[in-house]
Amino acid sequence: MSHANHYKSDLRDIYFNLFESLDIGKNALGQGPYASMDEQTAREALKAFELFCREQVSPGFFEADRTPLTLDGDGNVTLPACVTDALNKFYEAGFHLFEVPEKLGGMGAPPSVRWSAFEMLIGANPVVAFYVFGSFLATIIDRLGTGSQKARFVKNMVEKHWGGTMVLTEPDAGSDVGAARARARHVKDDIWEIEGVKRYITNGDFDHPENIVHLVLARPEGAGPGTKGLSMFVVPKFWVNEDGSLGERNGVYCTNVEKKMGIKASATCEMTFGDRHPARGLLVGNVHDGIRQMFHVIEQARMAIGMKSMAALSTAYLNARDYAKDRVQGSDLLRIMDKVAPRVRTIQHPDVRRMLMLQKAHAYGMRSLGLYLAHVQDRVELAGGHGSPEARQLDKLNDLLLPLLKGYNSDKTYELLGVSLQCYGGAGFLQDYPVEQYIRDQKIDTLYEGTTHIQSLDLFFRKIARDGGETLMALASEIQATLESAEGGEALAAERAALATALQDLQALMGTMMEKVTESLYHVGFQGNRVLMAVAETVIGWLLVRQAAVALRRKAENPADADFYDGKVAAVRFYCREVLPNVGHARRRVEQSSLELMSVPEEQF
Repeated sequence: MSHANHYKSDLRDIYFNLFESLDIGKNALGQGPYASMDEQTAREALKAFELFCREQVSPGFFEADRTPLTLDGDGNVTLPACVTDALNKFYEAGFHLFEVPEKLGGMGAPPSVRWSAFEMLIGANPVVAFYVFGSFLATIIDRLGTGSQKARFVKNMVEKHWGGTMVLTEPDAGSDVGAARARARHVKDDIWEIEGVKRYITNGDFDHPENIVHLVLARPEGAGPGTKGLSMFVVPKFWVNEDGSLGERNGVYCTNVEKKMGIKASATCEMTFGDRHPARGLLVGNVHDGIRQMFHVIEQARMAIGMKSMAALSTAYLNARDYAKDRVQGSDLLRIMDKVAPRVRTIQHPDVRRMLMLQKAHAYGMRSLGLYLAHVQDRVELAGGHGSPEARQLDKLNDLLLPLLKGYNSDKTYELLGVSLQCYGGAGFLQDYPVEQYIRDQKIDTLYEGTTHIQSLDLFFRKIARDGGETLMALASEIQATLESAEGGEALAAERAALATALQDLQALMGTMMEKVTESLYHVGFQGNRVLMAVAETVIGWLLVRQAAVALRRKAENPADADFYDGKVAAVRFYCREVLPNVGHARRRVEQSSLELMSVPEEQF
């Protein structure tokens, strides 16, 4: 294939999710903070952005992987020219304003539209998507900063396209953020000096913007241990004076760039604070509330990774499908003994069809989960915003769904990209096709922003057990209501029956887990991932069954688009038949769970 363009979007399914299934034209657009965006505007903006991603962002995908980053002696990282070029065009076109609220000069798009755009950007070239984090961090400083901090940073970050990072991890404190040792010493007012070394900092330095703003967790002198002793600081690469002008070089430097398996043009940096000269920072909001403040950023990052994985699977599937439609190999299985039978395209082979539909059903399912969650975020803002009493239940639903999106999408996509590669036969292992790079670029998704098991522990302990299962039970009630409404009629009877069985199995699984936890928390260690996968597959099954009912109805109204709607229903039927039974298998595995492995001596491993 040509290396000029690998990316295949699925704008038709994005439109279906937004405007047919979720109906955001009626349920979000034109209201509250989204008053200035209607459905036609949203459609046109997404269509223009899809074209931009295919034509301007996607072509650098291969070159960015094969052009090494450089780090000079002053801690400056130079990007491949293709990445710089894409960033220039991104900002020139004003597409960074998708995620900026209207009050800060942005488009005023709801999260559902913003995340749909993000899917296309990160699917076209994930490293480019990572470098535009500054616009989002501007909204965090606008939300949490003091008046002076907002005046110094927010407008600059949006209008001058400054970079932004989240700085948590340390060499001796990976996922255990509470073990961080970076120190903060108070100087005066909200000014502090930071000392320490941070590691695995995504895009800690790069040469595109004139300034980079780091949000850093550090422990003030005298603060207690653990996460509660951490505070969050704004630490810019170049100091920002009170009038917003740039000052001298600040004492934070990139001291190493990691060499990685994938997303190679994303500079994963070791950052050293206060070694060459003081690294000054501002205490965010002038309050010591670091971990809670940083979770605004962490949750955005986890959502982004869930969407990144789904986008990778979607374009991988569409590439594999097109290859299978062209590649001629072997005869039809029904004529396998006929030596002179005509050769057929591989999409005519049953196993290839199985692999393709497995990818399609999951890509549709992951997108349905991501955009449903994004629409929950629409509703949070319409109800008064994050933390408001009116949005309390929606906030809890958002919190429940986040580890599903991040954990399930990243873990399942890595498995399914192997299926995608298999559709090519030996050609998939070559760099002639994009799937081998998809695999290398995507594997990180199961690891950073909290590994899959960290997502599982978060789901079980914080999102289910902490509120007595209230939010999960409310979601189960919604699923039950869909079953009782019999949407789709007789045409979806088998799919509703499969969903009903999965829901019963999930409820039994959760009951068993609650009993086993009283014996030992090790049961959560052994079964937590299985619990997350079972919850995710049940919720996705529900969303897909609802979408199938919409597709059947819309096909009757719009027969010219029958292939899309029939393809949607075919994917849902496949998912309900082939994937939903996994929940029953998970239930039986949880019921049989034992702690025997904990007593196996280390010498036997």
